[in-house]
Amino acid sequence: MADKVEADKVVFINYTLKNGAGEVLDDSEGDPLFYLHGHGNIVPGLEREIDGLAVGDKKSVVVPPAEGYGEVQPPGEQEFPKDTFPDGIDVEVGMVFHTELPNGELVPFFVTKVEGDSVWMDNNHPLAGEHLHFDIEVTRIRDAKDDELAHGHPHGPEGDVGHHH
Repeated sequence: MADKVEADKVVFINYTLKNGAGEVLDDSEGDPLFYLHGHGNIVPGLEREIDGLAVGDKKSVVVPPAEGYGEVQPPGEQEFPKDTFPDGIDVEVGMVFHTELPNGELVPFFVTKVEGDSVWMDNNHPLAGEHLHFDIEVTRIRDAKDDELAHGHPHGPEGDVGHHH
């Protein structure tokens, strides 16, 4: 069992995420989030603030947009004809589609509205431009297994969930 949060440890946290108005946007609801520390599995500003904490530590953190989901970038929300999406896919708000740039980079687009024969998508994460207010508690820390380190993310709570990439 690891003592402190540091790179290459699997960290379990309970969290509540609120926006600047105090509205709860997400929480772990007693089912801790676990991630591989130091591997970009969570937003950078939160990961930095958790570094060095121990099991049982609680902290309130405000993550600015630049260290969270980024500032709002153009072009922003755009309308697309529904028939440009693959047949058989029921496009819904909240879905994420990716497009590949000429350099091979995948860019996510978030579905923000579906109306009639139109789908509105935004290249910005829904929380882009937001200051993220986290209340967190570290509930567990464990050493990462070799395959988790190689893949850059945990393979289940105990590191024993097999999967393919």
